[in-house]
Amino acid sequence: MSADSDLTAAALGLRMATVEVEQHASQAGWDQPSRLFALVPTAELAMAEPELAAELGISDGYGDPYTPVEQELEDQGQPLEHLLGAIMWPPEVAGALAVVERVVLPPEAEDQVPDDADLAVTYAAQHDGREDVRIAVGVLRTGEAHCVVRLRSHDSDDALMHGPDVVPALVEALRETLETQTQTETDFDLYIDRDKDIR
Repeated sequence: MSADSDLTAAALGLRMATVEVEQHASQAGWDQPSRLFALVPTAELAMAEPELAAELGISDGYGDPYTPVEQELEDQGQPLEHLLGAIMWPPEVAGALAVVERVVLPPEAEDQVPDDADLAVTYAAQHDGREDVRIAVGVLRTGEAHCVVRLRSHDSDDALMHGPDVVPALVEALRETLETQTQTETDFDLYIDRDKDIR
């Protein structure tokens, strides 16, 4: 029995969307900026945006459970984790999905990372044992999460690593964007750009 057969419909739909977005991002190559997607129930999108749904081939009610809708990120100078702190999704968004690139160092190098942020970036970039990774993380309002990690040194769809909490900090940051709004948070309107659809 495969691992997918043990997943709920929501968890399987999230896994499919996360893999789809990561593979779409991989087509642009490496050294790309962070990207953010709203996950909208496909059936609801078909009802709200019938013309767009027809373009995607989902107007008849068939398709993946969630459709990723890429959002514009105005300030690419900040880490995505910082930008997420000011985002609160509207109710029609069932989940959120982010794609980021990071540098991972071997455990023995972590104690030598400088405290200064700029020096730390330089140290990581020049370290012989560095590993460039692309991380796609998706979460749903109902609690499900899925992470996909691609290593630059093993850049193949067959070598993707999967798990619900491979990157717990990013999982938690995305979950917080889906929580009940407080006075310190701002609404993030769902943005649909037909030219940026990934399907």
